[in-house]
Amino acid sequence: GFFTHMGTQFSMTTFALLWGVPYLRSAQGLSAAEAGSLLTLSVISAIVAGPIIGVLSGRFPMRRSYLVLSIMISNAAMWTAVLALSEPAPMWMLVLLVVVVSVGGPGSMIGFDYARMFNPSTSMGTAQGMVNIGGFLASLLVIQAMGLILDAMGGYSFAAFRVAWLVQYPVWAVAIIGVLVTRGKTRRQMGLVLRPIRQVWRERGRR
Repeated sequence: GFFTHMGTQFSMTTFALLWGVPYLRSAQGLSAAEAGSLLTLSVISAIVAGPIIGVLSGRFPMRRSYLVLSIMISNAAMWTAVLALSEPAPMWMLVLLVVVVSVGGPGSMIGFDYARMFNPSTSMGTAQGMVNIGGFLASLLVIQAMGLILDAMGGYSFAAFRVAWLVQYPVWAVAIIGVLVTRGKTRRQMGLVLRPIRQVWRERGRR
């Protein structure tokens, strides 16, 4: 749960809470109205994604980690596509970036579901508190690290932001490894052996 909340939430929080608007305006050259519209899109995307993630998580409770990992990997892939450009990204790519990153907000709620499912009621508050630390701790560290990099590189330039956003990747790496390790440990402790996902889908297709 801790690593789920960490890896899915921090990019959206960092973008929406502090560095999104300066990045869109100073590095990407958008107007205040355009940057504001993208933040509005972020909220709408999270609202739409929430019920979908809830349905998938409830329908496939033992495979929620696949959904979590997909969110982290898609976030990293989308940022890679934008940061790989040597010039400001086209608007359609920024729209796609905001939509993909915003899915991490509701996706992070899966972490609390893990806490509820795998901990006794006597320690539920502690477990959920630990989950909640993950995303916000990562967000604060990334926000601070980006600020230090931007200061060191002379301010809000395209090149400076391009480097500053790279501090996200170690967090994703830690979170993905954390999810994989703790997932394997939990399954071993519970004696769970899941069939390959391809086999499950084949059987569903025959029905």
